[in-house]
Amino acid sequence: MSAAPVLLEITRLAKLGEGVALDGGRAVFVPGALPGEQVRAEVSEQDGVLRARVLERLRDAPERRPAPCPVADRCGGCDWQHLAGPAQLRARVEIVQSTLQHLGRIAPASYTLHAPVPAPAPLAYRRRAVFHFFKEAGRFQLGLFERGSHRGVALAACPALVPALERWLPEVAEQLAPVAADISAVHLLAEGEARALALELKGPVKPRLREQAERLLRATGASGAVLLPASGQPAVLGKPILQGAAPLRPGVPLFHRPDGFAQANAGANEALVRAAVEALVGTGGGAGQALELYSGNGNFSFALAARVHALTAVETSPVGVELAQRAAHVGGLDNVRFVQGDALKVARGLAGEGRRFPLLLVDPPRTGAPGLAAVADALEVERLVYVACDPAALARDAADLVKAGFAPQALQVVDMFPQTHHAEAVMSFARAGAGG
Repeated sequence: MSAAPVLLEITRLAKLGEGVALDGGRAVFVPGALPGEQVRAEVSEQDGVLRARVLERLRDAPERRPAPCPVADRCGGCDWQHLAGPAQLRARVEIVQSTLQHLGRIAPASYTLHAPVPAPAPLAYRRRAVFHFFKEAGRFQLGLFERGSHRGVALAACPALVPALERWLPEVAEQLAPVAADISAVHLLAEGEARALALELKGPVKPRLREQAERLLRATGASGAVLLPASGQPAVLGKPILQGAAPLRPGVPLFHRPDGFAQANAGANEALVRAAVEALVGTGGGAGQALELYSGNGNFSFALAARVHALTAVETSPVGVELAQRAAHVGGLDNVRFVQGDALKVARGLAGEGRRFPLLLVDPPRTGAPGLAAVADALEVERLVYVACDPAALARDAADLVKAGFAPQALQVVDMFPQTHHAEAVMSFARAGAGG
């Protein structure tokens, strides 16, 4: 490491999206840099990791392009706007495969790599987003955090948002500014032209805050809001539950609430659901018992239920289970049962009761599903599909599955988050001897 500015040759992209170079034999992470570029940078050590601040780009990568957003160099929302779309997709695949190999010890030759699925639209795709208030020039502004910090970037518009949310953003900022000091986060949700929001509060639901939120709903025609106090029960205003369509299941609704989870990219979500369900049961139907862990509001459940005789779906969020049960009732589905509880604890309980599930679909949070392999073994799972939003979590859990006797079968990356390094991956596994 050198205290003076150094020349760095960027060789690859790290799993968090930064460029990687070598300085004195050590890896240096260079935000905003691309493979093939040469930069002059200042290198410093932070918590044992070398990071660089680019002073000058001396050579550009051919994949570099002008960012479509004017605050892309500061905003932490989209970190790959300077990378051309096809190169983004290739990089995501490389990052997932590299992480599987180096962290999970799973070689690319051990599974089939399917062609990645590009996003239907490069921008205007986010139907769900979380914003924060911060003070700037003595007044509250609504925006996102600056990259790598908790400083705010004020946003009057955001090209990543679907039009219904982008139009709404300045109105939300204006109407909630008088009570912004009491709000820690603003969750925006759209389904078509319908909009709802949830407000994470720093304290209780104060009358003035409730009144201001109601004023926002009246002024903008939004469907409803959920106020989430620091402790205690949420306050529901209007009708914050928005109705969409269940992927690949005509006639069955999919309900969303702004304080629950929903895939941010509705356009790419159908491809994700198709990839996961087909990886688990193929393109036919008539399979037997299936178990789904981390089932949320039923995003995968209803398409999967159409291909199996019976489905048990487990989700920890009471809101998610309530929405899923409501959709199943409206859709007239009688072969899916939703259970509320910690996914792995419930699965262990099912195994203890002697239940067996040949098919298992898991869609865990970013932290992954530690202990999944033992649960899958106890349930005598024959085929498992893992939907991953974090390559490192996938690699760790995949390594455990391999140790437990599950062989990797196939991997497919779906482009859910254009303009960012985030990768959504679907990976299938089969118990040794159970067939592919």
